[in-house]
Amino acid sequence: MDPDSTEFTARLRPRLATSPLWDFALAIYARPGVEQACLTLQDEHGWDVCELLWRCWLYQQGAQAGALPSQVAAWQREVTQPLRRLRRNLKPQAQADPQVASVRSRIKQAELEAEQQCLQMLMKISLNELAFSPIPARLQGLENVLLSSQQRQKKTQLMAIRSVESQLDPLPAAR
Repeated sequence: MDPDSTEFTARLRPRLATSPLWDFALAIYARPGVEQACLTLQDEHGWDVCELLWRCWLYQQGAQAGALPSQVAAWQREVTQPLRRLRRNLKPQAQADPQVASVRSRIKQAELEAEQQCLQMLMKISLNELAFSPIPARLQGLENVLLSSQQRQKKTQLMAIRSVESQLDPLPAAR
């Protein structure tokens, strides 16, 4: 591991510990336009909302991480995504049947709890296992951090990322 990365990670962790990821996610998601932007990135571009919020949380502190930890990706694939599919598939039936609506409501609650668990996993891993690097000056801007040069960038994707970024608090001066 790069000594600069180790030092940066050591300075970053106390800041992350005082800003719980779940609290950050709830606060940013409630800001104007963020929910719709996140859902656009999820539904139209295949991005995971929890991963996006995690990366925004890091970005807020001037940090970036590598790949999504495999255990988090597995949780999303095996728990959260099936709940989401089931909830969405039940929507038409729920509109016509109050009992199905009740089942769908409980599935929606389970999905939210699965997302909360995912964010708690990401917070724990961030505080204990991952190494981070500062965002290089050439990558300033959330879209530059989230998008690799190999990814095809669609207008709706860029607009959604910019919408989320516009609701983030200013980056801290000291990194």
